[in-house]
Amino acid sequence: MIVQDHPYFCNMPDDMQYYRPDVFPPGFIEKSMVFALPDRLKKFRRNLWHVRRNPGEDAVYMPLFRVDCILKTDPPPLGFQGPLDVYPFYTRTTKTRSRELDYYVLFIFREKLSFMRCQELVGKG
Repeated sequence: MIVQDHPYFCNMPDDMQYYRPDVFPPGFIEKSMVFALPDRLKKFRRNLWHVRRNPGEDAVYMPLFRVDCILKTDPPPLGFQGPLDVYPFYTRTTKTRSRELDYYVLFIFREKLSFMRCQELVGKG
């Protein structure tokens, strides 16, 4: 996968969880979810993004919007169910013109040092 304008990225950790609202509002269901990051990744909360695939055949992705995050030690958000395991976290997929959209959640970094540090903490380094 290639993320446009971002040479450094890594997957979210296996021990990440999420909270879902009791009732999903209209629009992107991902925007109403709250992801619970392990405490060891607290410095990387601003780097976690949903990315989406560009139209076309190439596997090129672009950042879509920042993920709403809390730490696992934070109190759970009111009006939400969870914490739930991240995979699979879609209850329904978003469709455009009867096509399912391809979404991922990735940590995106602008410099290699932060990328390497996060990979080490995620356990992929």
